[in-house]
Amino acid sequence: MKASPLAKIDFKVILNDFRNLNPKDVGAWPVVPRVAVLLGLFLVVLLAGWWFVWSDQLDQLTARQQDELKLKEEYVAKKTQAVNLDLYTQQLNEIDRSFGALLKQLPNKSEVESLLIEINQSGMGRGLQFDLFKPGQEISKDFYAELPINVRLTGNYHDFGAFAGDIGRLSRIVTLNNISIAANPQAKDGTLVMDAVTKTFRYLDEEELAAKKKAAQAAKGGKK
Repeated sequence: MKASPLAKIDFKVILNDFRNLNPKDVGAWPVVPRVAVLLGLFLVVLLAGWWFVWSDQLDQLTARQQDELKLKEEYVAKKTQAVNLDLYTQQLNEIDRSFGALLKQLPNKSEVESLLIEINQSGMGRGLQFDLFKPGQEISKDFYAELPINVRLTGNYHDFGAFAGDIGRLSRIVTLNNISIAANPQAKDGTLVMDAVTKTFRYLDEEELAAKKKAAQAAKGGKK
C-alpha cells in the first residue's frame, strides 16, 4: 500500500519554519512561509478590491442590466405602437366619424322646439290624445343637455307601440322612459292611459361650454 502524500510532509519542520522567521530578512524565508504569506496577501487584496471597488461596480452593473431590460420593454412597446399606428389612426378616424354622426342627431338650441312639435305630431298621427305634454327642467351634462318631457297619452295599446316606433325613427335622439300603462278610469271603451318621460337631447354651443368651464374653474378655486 502506498503511503499518503500528507504522510511525507513534516509539519513540525513547517511549524519551526514559521517560528524562526526573520521579519527583516524576508528573502531568506523558507518556501512554505513565503507561499503562505503571498497567498494571504493575495486574499487580502481580493477582499479589499471586493469591498472598495468591485461591490459598487457589481451594483452598478445590476442597475444597468435592469435599465437595459426596461429600455428593451419600452422599445418593444414603441415598436408595436409604430407597427399598429395605421390601424390606430384608422380606428380613431372611425370613432370620430361615429361621434360626429351621433352628434348630428343632437339638435341645437334653435331646433329643440321643432323636435318637440315632431314628438307631438307623432302621437297625434297615431290617433293618440295628449292629456299632458310638459317639458321639465333642462339638465346639463358634459357636452350636451338633457330635456325631459312628462307626457300622458290616451289611446289603445297598439297605438302606443306604433308611437314608440315612430319616436325611435326620428332623425334626432329621443327616448321613452318610466313608461306606465293603465286602464283609462274615465272611459268605458277600453282605452288606456300611458304616462312616460320623453327625453330629448341637444348639444351645448360654444358659449355654453365656455360658461360651464368657467363655472367649474370658479367652483374649483372656491374650494381651495
